[in-house]
Amino acid sequence: MDTDIKKIMHVMRRAPHGSIYTYEGLEMILIMAAYEQDLSLAFIGDGVYALKKNQDTAGIGIKGFSRTFMALEGYDVEKLYVDRQSLEERGLTEDDLVVDVEVMEASEIGRLMTEQDVVIHH
Repeated sequence: MDTDIKKIMHVMRRAPHGSIYTYEGLEMILIMAAYEQDLSLAFIGDGVYALKKNQDTAGIGIKGFSRTFMALEGYDVEKLYVDRQSLEERGLTEDDLVVDVEVMEASEIGRLMTEQDVVIHH
């Protein structure tokens, strides 16, 4: 195995708009994917909103980027995990999301975090 490959998990915890964290996190993920790292993403808390379908951002004067998450598969970033409780608390289901995800319990996501070389919070 190539020792230059790191297991890196990006954790999205913030709502996608109103700050730069989610957008810049997505940019970082795309750059890291170009270097063929073993990437995964976890969406926790308001971070689940980043994946919500049909976001209308016209009222806040910015271009929406949730569909950009659809491009991740083209970069072989296919490990997308969503916290079940976070989805349920926000009245969302997997069908409300723009990409296929694996819905997991918080304890399962926590276990995955311990298996990473690096965990980056956005």
